Amino acid sequence: MNLLEKSELIETNEITASENLEQYIQEIEKKNSSLNVYLETDFDKARETAENIDSRIKKGEKVGRLAGLVIGVKSNINVEDFHITAASKTLENYLGSYNATVINRIQDEGGVIVGMTNMDEFAAGSSTETSYFGHTQNPAAEGRIPGGSSGGSAAAIAAGLCDLSIGSDTGGSIRNPASHCGVMGFKPTYGAVSRQGLLDLAMSLDQIGPFASDASGIAMMLDTIAGFDERECTTIDWNVPDFTELTGEGAQDSLRGMKLGVVKQFLEVSDDSIVDIIQGSIDKMEEAGAEVVELSFDHIDLCLPTYYLINYVEFFSATRKYDGRKYGYKIEDVCGEEVLRRIYIGSYISQKEYSGKYYKKALQARSLIRKEITRLLEGVDAIVGPTVPKLPHKLGTDLEPMEMYAYDVLTVIANLAGIPAASIKAGEVNGIPVGLQFQAKPLEDAKIMQLMAAFEGLQL
Repeated sequence: MNLLEKSELIETNEITASENLEQYIQEIEKKNSSLNVYLETDFDKARETAENIDSRIKKGEKVGRLAGLVIGVKSNINVEDFHITAASKTLENYLGSYNATVINRIQDEGGVIVGMTNMDEFAAGSSTETSYFGHTQNPAAEGRIPGGSSGGSAAAIAAGLCDLSIGSDTGGSIRNPASHCGVMGFKPTYGAVSRQGLLDLAMSLDQIGPFASDASGIAMMLDTIAGFDERECTTIDWNVPDFTELTGEGAQDSLRGMKLGVVKQFLEVSDDSIVDIIQGSIDKMEEAGAEVVELSFDHIDLCLPTYYLINYVEFFSATRKYDGRKYGYKIEDVCGEEVLRRIYIGSYISQKEYSGKYYKKALQARSLIRKEITRLLEGVDAIVGPTVPKLPHKLGTDLEPMEMYAYDVLTVIANLAGIPAASIKAGEVNGIPVGLQFQAKPLEDAKIMQLMAAFEGLQL
């Protein structure tokens, strides 16, 4: 049973919203202490919401598309009356006083928010090991990192602790943990979803997006959260497609005539065991009617330094409000090593005498990367390849910063270019999930949705 089918059963009262919620509450009570997925839950409030939905359904009233589905929210997205900590001591006592736009939209559609998920501190990481509240376990690969920074949201899906979850993606923070945890994660086109109410990591790169165990769940959440928001200056007034419709029966037929680009450098930087899985997935899509062409991207070595230089400067700027006067503690006094590193480097390269040498050059390099990716996408429907170039390391492994950043080499490109991208499970290496990444032209999010549904159909 996929999530669309489950939502239909709730709508017809064959499963009640309360029954659905109670199953998840039982699982959370059983597993969360060992997995550390949720930093905070509010079962009473969730029960009240579920009971209200059941009452409305019994009265024959119309309910929203997410009615009765249980949802986890990354701890850097504002939800009223929950602690919005961004997994940092800086904000450990900060209580959300309002809802982010995406939260209002989820609640308007009947989504039942059960709790706030763990993450890397201020989204600065790729492993969910930098959280002040302790690391999250990977339910799909015991003893290994779940990826990050939205590791709690991905792990919540993998462990069966909610129907849907949302996270934020600045350089791969949805797709990286989706790959490591063997679930689906979608980063929309920059501006396709409102960022209002999100605690910034890097405002020109951040985007909110969904996690789910199946394509219909991703589609239902995109149908809910995508669209213009007059309160948020980066959102686009665009014609939002009917994502759910794209995941219906016969979705795999959409591969016929699709032209997929495979970038040889994306395979060259990835471990052989991952490439084998990805190549097998590409072969399956080709057999189903897709045309596959080889592409070349000569700027892959530019991507990480460009991304991190922009990230450092924008993160430094975003954290100036955490000075201890209005929000919690002064960030520099209480934050972890990675957050402090980014603040110090951002401060240094923001100075007038260095901004031309580093930040402005990074913006020029970003323009070059965007131009080149746009050129590659002109001739194909989507680019397909590995999500992450290496398998998740064992929890507690001591890595140098550049070793950690290397996880992001294939995901930062979509953020730098502002294009939509998603990860779906392609297979396993020794029981460890491997993700397949799709990337498409700006606002062609629907094409990625089609590809996810089609690939899911091939695996059934």
